[in-house]
Amino acid sequence: MNRDGYVARWLGREFEAVPGADGEIRLYTAEPTDGFEELRPDRYRRIVPAFELESLRYVRTACRWRGEPFVIVGEHDGWTRVEYAGGRAPVAEALELDRIDQGVWQAWAPTGELEDVHEEFI
Repeated sequence: MNRDGYVARWLGREFEAVPGADGEIRLYTAEPTDGFEELRPDRYRRIVPAFELESLRYVRTACRWRGEPFVIVGEHDGWTRVEYAGGRAPVAEALELDRIDQGVWQAWAPTGELEDVHEEFI
């Protein structure tokens, strides 16, 4: 599973999380859990005040492809969408990546070519 988003630790468990502007955090889980309301099958939510959390961090899945650093942004049918994290336009151009925006370069990479797939907490 490739994660890209907030994770919170609450009552000793890790949950997918979405911070709100109101100081509350929305926690999500795929299984029925005490105090969580069902939004749809396999999706449950509980809203808690931020001060109740043990931690709140952002996680993303990173890798190396063709010797360069990337962040995984999607997957489909044996291919992985990767975004160049090296910050060097000449390298991105040499790799023939798609320029999505100023300084943002992406490509579809065969999943089997990815190396050193790991999570980064930022």
